[in-house]
Amino acid sequence: MAAINVKRLRKRTGSGYPAPFDQPMAGRIRQRLGDAAGLTQFGVNLLQLMPGAWSSQRHWHLEEDEFVFVLSGEVVLVTDAGEETLKAGDCAGFPKGKRDGHHLINRSKTKAAACLEIGTRSEVDFCGYPDIDMVIDSKVGKYTHRDGTPYPPKRPAPASKPRTMAPGAKSKVATGPTKGPAKKTKKKAKEARRATGR
Repeated sequence: MAAINVKRLRKRTGSGYPAPFDQPMAGRIRQRLGDAAGLTQFGVNLLQLMPGAWSSQRHWHLEEDEFVFVLSGEVVLVTDAGEETLKAGDCAGFPKGKRDGHHLINRSKTKAAACLEIGTRSEVDFCGYPDIDMVIDSKVGKYTHRDGTPYPPKRPAPASKPRTMAPGAKSKVATGPTKGPAKKTKKKAKEARRATGR
């Protein structure tokens, strides 16, 4: 099998948590290395945390082991025992069934951090979030309150409004077949799509 070209993998930004629990993950970027390799028994993610971002809400899994290895930068590991700083080369593991909520926070104001996340792929799992009123059960398939009441579906981000021009202004967009600038614009758009994984 050929080596994985990480630069071409889709970058998934943010979280699928219901609002407002998704806000601390706005600066979280994940690339699914395990999926790209065709792995089925465990997952591997390249995790990037921008300054101030969280890896997740603090959580634990009933049926899935988790492991993190810090590649660059510095993160704070938060568990029931308190806080611990992890630097490049440090790692931590979280056995399934141990109800010790954990997550990573990048407290730097200027530097991003990168980690490898490795975890079991279990068809049946339950995930608890000790700091907030939320759980997810694979049998239910969506986030709910602890009493089982589901959270409302997450709304898609609003579409950006089209830009309007002042009366009498001329458009700078090419309307006919052209060479040069229009060709470069198409090339840049294609490169941008590759860079964002779309």
